[in-house]
Amino acid sequence: MGDVLLVRHGETEWALTGRHTSWTDVTLTGRGREQARAVAPLVRSHHIGTAFVSPMRRARETAELVGLDGVRLDADLCEWDYGGYEGLTTVEIQRTRPDWFLFRDGVAEGPAEHPGESPEQVGERADRMLAKVDAALANTEGSVVLVAHGHFLRVLTARRLGLPPSGGALFLLGTGTVGRLSTEHGRPVVASWNVRPSS
Repeated sequence: MGDVLLVRHGETEWALTGRHTSWTDVTLTGRGREQARAVAPLVRSHHIGTAFVSPMRRARETAELVGLDGVRLDADLCEWDYGGYEGLTTVEIQRTRPDWFLFRDGVAEGPAEHPGESPEQVGERADRMLAKVDAALANTEGSVVLVAHGHFLRVLTARRLGLPPSGGALFLLGTGTVGRLSTEHGRPVVASWNVRPSS
């Protein structure tokens, strides 16, 4: 059975400034495109059986620049719905909620079409995605690649390891980086994390 490769999309203007970005469909910066091209050899050094990609432009462009073919767009890979905190930074949020912590507290309610998600709701979505990953691993040779977003991939990693969604707080994941989830003695492990090509 193959591994699960996690690719966080390259840098965007909002990521650069720390703004929470879920449904706002921002594009990669020039540096973000360079990051995506740079991690391509890391990803392509693995035999890829299936690639799932978030439908957001920043993830799709990253997948294209990495050189992934025949990708499957999957809305379950979208970023945590930040609800009323969309576009805000943590510093701005903590001006009114000094002890706010995303992985514990979730977000403020947003508009009807983007009401926001609790950590548990993101965890349920991650579990659905992991079921698709396991089906792909069982039915194809090679590894599965997921190209998506930082907070969602952190929660997915926690769930893969049997941790609650709040455990995603333990897995810092920079833009334009690759993580690899594998197994040891039949148990899930983090084999590598937050990897960028050496300069």
